[in-house]
Amino acid sequence: MNNAQIEISEKENRSKTILSSIRNLPAVPVIMMEVNRLLDNSMTSARDLGQIISKDQGLTTKILAIANSPLYGLPRKVSTIEFAIVVLGFDQIKNIVIALSIIEAFNHKSKDDWQRKKFWIHSVTTASVARKICNTLGLGKVGGEIFTAGLLHDLGISVIHLYFIKEFQKIVNLVQTEGYSYLKAETEVLGINHQDICRYLAHKWNLPDSLVEVISYHHTPSEAENNKELAAIVHLADFMTQKFSIGDYLWDETIELDPKTGEILGFANDLLLQDFINSYEELLKEHLEKFI
Repeated sequence: MNNAQIEISEKENRSKTILSSIRNLPAVPVIMMEVNRLLDNSMTSARDLGQIISKDQGLTTKILAIANSPLYGLPRKVSTIEFAIVVLGFDQIKNIVIALSIIEAFNHKSKDDWQRKKFWIHSVTTASVARKICNTLGLGKVGGEIFTAGLLHDLGISVIHLYFIKEFQKIVNLVQTEGYSYLKAETEVLGINHQDICRYLAHKWNLPDSLVEVISYHHTPSEAENNKELAAIVHLADFMTQKFSIGDYLWDETIELDPKTGEILGFANDLLLQDFINSYEELLKEHLEKFI
């Protein structure tokens, strides 16, 4: 191991030590626990679940915005949380509540330089596009899981900003002055990147292994071992937001499409993949109107 590798390893160990020792790292959100408890009861109705979710007006508003996005593809307007539960189904509502609760737990309400709304719009846009891609490619049965992965894929960035304040600025400076990609800058400064951090959190909350892997390789899906296809879908959705500058986020400005994405998703050639990508531009524009 050379000196550079030793230095990165030391930074990685230090970063993981900081993560594991943070006492105020958000616990599993209360509403998430309440929803899980209700869903464990076969007698729970949409009304019961709706009453719990409605206690959090911000969460309710976000669920309704998601349900009414053209990317979600529901045939009629969803105006109440009870109706959203009926049309989306308990499993999908559970996935959405889990992801939104986790994102909210890391909101930087006291930090003026954190682009909260842009981060939220990027997360939900990536999730919605990923779910739409799943349905288009005939993978609707994993649409709920992929939506959750899309919502959580960049949570590690929020953690860096919240708990590694000085390092966050160093990362930004490396990108702006040295031309680093954000992933490279993260590894240079922390020894780990935001994918690694999100994997740590996902394990902490006992999220499914498949979900953990998708989040862990959303920039490099060809490196995933068991879930390349799902990781490639989130990666492609993430790339689309940047390509069209719709629901995009600063941290992805250096994103590059994994060259094996088309192959993983079954496209015969790159031209077909590009046509597929371009077909989403108008849908993305319509989707964004719901969140402005």
